[in-house]
Amino acid sequence: MPHPHAARAAGMRPFSPDVVPTPRLVFWETTGDCNLRCVHCRREWDAAPPNELSTDEARNLIDQIADNRWGSILVFSGGEPLMRRDLFELLDYAKTRGVTPAVATNATLVTDDIATRLAAAGVSRVSVSLDGPDAATHDAFRGLPGSFDDTIRGIGALRKAGIEVQINVTFTKANRDMASPMLDLVQRLDACALHVFLLVPVGCGVDLPEEIRLEAAEVERLLTYFDQQATERDMEIRATCAPQAQRIRQQRARARERKGLPPGRGLAWSSKGCLAGGGIVFVDAVGKVFPCGYLPIEVGDLRKQSLKQILESSTTLASLRNTDLLEGRCKGCEFAPSCGGCRARSWGTVGNLFGEEPSCPM
Repeated sequence: MPHPHAARAAGMRPFSPDVVPTPRLVFWETTGDCNLRCVHCRREWDAAPPNELSTDEARNLIDQIADNRWGSILVFSGGEPLMRRDLFELLDYAKTRGVTPAVATNATLVTDDIATRLAAAGVSRVSVSLDGPDAATHDAFRGLPGSFDDTIRGIGALRKAGIEVQINVTFTKANRDMASPMLDLVQRLDACALHVFLLVPVGCGVDLPEEIRLEAAEVERLLTYFDQQATERDMEIRATCAPQAQRIRQQRARARERKGLPPGRGLAWSSKGCLAGGGIVFVDAVGKVFPCGYLPIEVGDLRKQSLKQILESSTTLASLRNTDLLEGRCKGCEFAPSCGGCRARSWGTVGNLFGEEPSCPM
């Protein structure tokens, strides 16, 4: 099967079942351990599993990314990555192998010293989860009083060390009316980006009452608001696990063009709304590989196969790149190639990998 770059030159769609994916982002769950107990977390573990990838096995993952010259960013995620003892050793190793590292953290454990060490290890961007503009809202999500204040301090330390900070926020009915205050907070914190997540019912999120999930019309209003704000505010605003954002971005751009208005920045562009199966891949704490961190369908095991072999041989990954398989309202939608619907949300909601996107009103 051809490489994505060659496929583009030949006029083929890079998100095609016939094109071997080159993951732009490899997410690695460095540990199942965490100091918080977030009500909407996707992780499976209550603590670090005894058979987590060893230091040598983690080095091997870094070697695979480097040797295949994918140019992938390796995201050290969790759990809470700062609870892994060899984190800085592995960050330093990634730097020596030319692999770009990023860190996803709740930032409650970040001190000035840790932020300085992260910067020295070559970490230029850290994503931090904040689920409200105030302590009451955020701490209710995170399950630990005081976590909001600790996170704000951690973000300050990261910015002081010169590290870009990306804020991730998951919207539900509990914080749906806080979009504007969240944007204000992101600017006050001198963060470079806000990534808007929609709840996916996996992990702990399965236990949340269905009533807390945003309805399709609410999602539409929220993403439309953020597309407008992305033009008015000097920051990157990206929708994650909300693939219909690519449709909204295109529709609003067409409307501006018809009115003779200049182009707006809008929500960040993506090669496809749902990147599972192509643009991203997720490796859990024990080396199992999944299309994304929210889709609990195992496609391989790094203790048995190389990541390259998994990407080349997985029929599940190939099927996720085939939007012709979509069903329901997604089938035949003109925006299917650029959206694709959230496969994890369809799976978690109705158990159908190719079912319609539940949070889209189209």
